[in-house]
Amino acid sequence: MSRERQPSSDYAGAIYGSLLAASVVAGTGPGQEPPHPAQLTILLLATGVVFWLSHVYAHLVGERSARALVSAHAFRAAARRDWPIVQAAVPPAAAVAIGAAVGMSDAGAAWLALAVAVGSQVGWASYVAAVGGATRGRLVIVAAVNLVLGLLIVLLKAALTH
Repeated sequence: MSRERQPSSDYAGAIYGSLLAASVVAGTGPGQEPPHPAQLTILLLATGVVFWLSHVYAHLVGERSARALVSAHAFRAAARRDWPIVQAAVPPAAAVAIGAAVGMSDAGAAWLALAVAVGSQVGWASYVAAVGGATRGRLVIVAAVNLVLGLLIVLLKAALTH
C-alpha cells in the first residue's frame, strides 16, 4: 500500500494544456492540407493564451460573490494558477518550428507537434502521480490511460485527414 502525497503544485493546467494542444493540432486541416508551420505555431500559442484567459475569467467569476469586486491579488493568483495552460502549448509549437526548420513537410511538422503534445500529457500526468507517491503499478496505469487518451486524439486526426 502506498502513501500518496499531494504534489506541491497544481499540474492540472499542464495536463489540460497538453490535451488542448493535441486537440488543436488534430483539429487543423481535416481533409485538407495542414496549415503552414508558422500558422500552426501561432494557432497553438494563441489558443493556449485564449483558454488561459478563459480559465482565469471562469475562476474569478466562479469564486467571487455576486457583489464582490475582483481584486488584483485574486486576478494574479488565478492567472498564475492557470499559466501552465499556456506553457503546455510551447513544446508542441516549438516542435512545429523545429520540424519546419529541419525541412519536414507541413504534415510532418504537425505530426511531430501532435507527438510532443501527447508525450507532454503522458509525462505531466506520470510526474504528478510520481510526486504524489504512486506505486510503479499506478504509474504504469496513469501513463497507459493518458497514452490511450492521447492516441484517441491521434486516431481522430488520422481519421479526419483521410
